[in-house]
Amino acid sequence: MQKAIFLDRDGVINIEKNYLYKIEDFEFVDGVFETLLHLQSLGYKLFIITNQSGIGRGYYTLADFNLLTNWMKKEFENFHIKISQVELCPHGPDDGCNCRKPKIGMIENILKKHDIDLEKSWLIGDKSSDIKCANNAKIINTIQVKSGHEFSEKDSLADYICPSIKEVKGVILD
Repeated sequence: MQKAIFLDRDGVINIEKNYLYKIEDFEFVDGVFETLLHLQSLGYKLFIITNQSGIGRGYYTLADFNLLTNWMKKEFENFHIKISQVELCPHGPDDGCNCRKPKIGMIENILKKHDIDLEKSWLIGDKSSDIKCANNAKIINTIQVKSGHEFSEKDSLADYICPSIKEVKGVILD
């Protein structure tokens, strides 16, 4: 079984901007390439799970999302970083789907294709819904980063809190 890192996108990989779907508006968070290279060198497979309610709200299309995602993955490939799978939830908060975090549908889709040991895996997110998703999916290890949405540290359910993904290298050591 493989160990994995499940990453939220907005606020973790890139600077949080509401309903981001244009390449020219996408800005990587400082240190993301170095951190993902480090995690990959430790034997982790990398996955992105992202709520994208802008699709369901009609702000942009699935084609817009895929264009940006393919560009982002190529940027990672330029640094020899392999994103094994990207899963999205295109639904709004009231659509009653099974994929919108904190529900676990996106993780279940990944588990259908990959043999992942969730007890040796991590989820990195910036919102409580990310951490609740990890808890619901039985992902033992969680990190909440402050580079996205604001949250109260005392209310966080995460095992670790980091200023951004850059500091994750000091937490995930093996």
